[in-house]
Amino acid sequence: MEFRTYSVSQRGKEPLLKFIVDALEGEGCRILHASPSNKAPFRITFETSAGERLGVVVYAFLANSKLTKNRPEDEHRFQVKYGPDEKKLHHLWQDPYLLYTTLFCGIDPERGIFVGADPVLHSPTRFFISIEFKRHHVEAIQETGWHSWEREHRADDDKPVEVLVGGTAKNFLRYIRFEREAMGEEQGHRQLLAEKLAERTSPRLIQTVTGTADLSPSPQRLHALAREFELGESQVLDLIASARRLKMAVRGWVAEEHLVGKLRQVPGITDCERVDEEGSPDVRLRFEGSRLIHVECKNVLRQTAAGNVPRLDFQRTRASKGDPCSRYYSPDDFDVVAACLHAVTEKWEFRYVLPGQLAPHARCPGKLANNVRVGDGWKEDIRTVLREVA
Repeated sequence: MEFRTYSVSQRGKEPLLKFIVDALEGEGCRILHASPSNKAPFRITFETSAGERLGVVVYAFLANSKLTKNRPEDEHRFQVKYGPDEKKLHHLWQDPYLLYTTLFCGIDPERGIFVGADPVLHSPTRFFISIEFKRHHVEAIQETGWHSWEREHRADDDKPVEVLVGGTAKNFLRYIRFEREAMGEEQGHRQLLAEKLAERTSPRLIQTVTGTADLSPSPQRLHALAREFELGESQVLDLIASARRLKMAVRGWVAEEHLVGKLRQVPGITDCERVDEEGSPDVRLRFEGSRLIHVECKNVLRQTAAGNVPRLDFQRTRASKGDPCSRYYSPDDFDVVAACLHAVTEKWEFRYVLPGQLAPHARCPGKLANNVRVGDGWKEDIRTVLREVA
């Protein structure tokens, strides 16, 4: 394992490391290794009561509600800072082998809670930044033990939408499992996953059932990939479910696969296929003999606007260096925008619009606004949109 470590105050970080270790031991885990508290991030390996061995790399910071001048009285926060403020970007390490799970969180030992931010979204980060949340979020965590929400920003703040999760000490193992599952997810599905995880009384385990009736498909129906691997179809799915790298790769394509499947059933659409090219729109097709039409697929956020209207955070995660406006899309980047509503409706359904019908960005000429409501103007039948393109 190679990642950058920082010398930190043992006195300041010891309560954070103790919170983590005590939380895991409280859930019946056996600590196999814990790095010293004067080195950050913490590296901890442990064995669960079921015999499962896990490891975490934890970028942990003290969370509190200390009153700060010109800040709201009900504000809690944790400051992301190791060492001096160097004005440099620091990458949050992710295990290329996916054996360790990276956590990026604030811990409030006094209140017995933690608040986790998305380590993928925050990498790279500057030291220092402050991540704020409200008193009512803390109260929800203490009342329910597990809570998720969209981080609040100013109305004119164009930062990407971010979903935070929080929990009490007894849910720290749940938090680790959550970040294993949520790595690389878009924020709408990150929040949906957090809510679903809250409904589980215990983590779902992949089990292989033996000694039951043979429900395997006939050799004629067996998928070619399963035949190539010499595994049953259910075994292939179990393999994907149990291997984080495989599941991540598949999950990122699911919305696009559903979109392509639906579009291929639309009368008049031909040559419909996914585009597997960096920086390219997700799907291309022809409609009633037209030129190639490019469709960009975007997942909505879990939290809706007034009137239960779905929302899109319509921007790239990061801008190119020196051009903050490059984060935003232009009307000519693609022909059609498809909004996948799954994070709200939990159904693979879509709404469509021409990018030229979206509002322009207030500060970046030639770019589209990032705060998008999937309401009036969005069509359920893509043909009404394609006819305007073709």
